[in-house]
Amino acid sequence: MPADPLHRAGTPQRSTMSQPPSGSVASAIEVRRSARRRRTVSAYREGDRTVVLIPARMSEAEEQRWVTVMLDKLAAQESKRVLGDTELAERAERLSAQYFDGRARPASVRWVTNQNTRWGSCTPAEGSIRLSHRLQGMPEYVVDYVLLHELAHLLVPGHGPRFWRLLEGYPRTERARGYLEGVVAADRLPHSPGGRGE
Repeated sequence: MPADPLHRAGTPQRSTMSQPPSGSVASAIEVRRSARRRRTVSAYREGDRTVVLIPARMSEAEEQRWVTVMLDKLAAQESKRVLGDTELAERAERLSAQYFDGRARPASVRWVTNQNTRWGSCTPAEGSIRLSHRLQGMPEYVVDYVLLHELAHLLVPGHGPRFWRLLEGYPRTERARGYLEGVVAADRLPHSPGGRGE
């Protein structure tokens, strides 16, 4: 999200840097307090940082609450943007660098529409990774998890202990798996007939 020039005017009263909650996309959070700001809170991405702008009078507890709220808002906005195959391949490269020291090097990463029972697949011999189009529009941390899962298969083909140890470094593994399990469970629920007065 581009920086709002209005939010950058003036000197903030206090600015702090901190590590983001686990699994956040940005590598750091900068909180800028301003005496001019009365009630509004806003946030934007600036490179690999997230900048959160808050009123100077806020307590530390309010600051933490608003940082979480704004990170969730940004993530929701970003998840609505659909990545193309090129962006997906770039994302896979970044994730491999961040979590696997760049050892997982896919030859191709792309969206496919013929995977309705899997979220993703990997053919290690070819170095190809395919993600189901059903992931498009899901939160970024979920797409990242599926990408990492398939990248890990380039290093370890099966689902043994070595494979799961590779994914331990991703802090949102359990949350992403829970999200995907919830989607599968919701798909299995009986659909009630709507608008028939039954």
